[in-house]
Amino acid sequence: MRLKDKLIVWSVTAVIRFLRASVRWTYIGSAIRPENTPCIISSWHARLLLTPLLLGKWQGPLIISDHRDGELIAAVFDNFGLEASRGSSSTGGAKALLKVIRMAKEGYSPGITPDGPRGPAQVVKDGVAQIAIKSGLPIVPVCYATNRYWRLSSWDKFYVPKPFSKGIVVVGEALYPNSDESAQAFTVRIQQAMDKTQEEADTYFS
Repeated sequence: MRLKDKLIVWSVTAVIRFLRASVRWTYIGSAIRPENTPCIISSWHARLLLTPLLLGKWQGPLIISDHRDGELIAAVFDNFGLEASRGSSSTGGAKALLKVIRMAKEGYSPGITPDGPRGPAQVVKDGVAQIAIKSGLPIVPVCYATNRYWRLSSWDKFYVPKPFSKGIVVVGEALYPNSDESAQAFTVRIQQAMDKTQEEADTYFS
């Protein structure tokens, strides 16, 4: 990794540590915790900064894109002991999917950004349902919000909490595919659950 990239990883890691510690977090919603109940944690790409570190002793793996920015994200979360599986949730990438299935059988809970890595923002890709169906794990939508934050000018309007703000973490109910349900129909249900979880988080401080 180039020196410039190492500095980026170090800086982002430091920011994440500071924000996680300085924001006063409250949890609502499902009592599911991925370290106790194997599941697929689903969070919008815009909330990727802190979601992996707000879920107890979660170890991943995170499904991270094969793009260069994915390499940097994987390096950042490696500093927190989180595994990364390089692939794409948008296509159900074969390499990532195989690792998800293997780790699911070992009791781990993978994490995905269902609208990543390039959007459109907050639109669930078809591959997400396939990952859930083939791994046998339920989807658990998660979204955080704070009463003070910045939004970046990226494609997903990346969400950055302001230090010393108040934060809410909403954990949705587990979504299982029905035995007679198509992947397309399951995708619609996942979208609805993600939208509901985000709305609950974003309106908490209104």
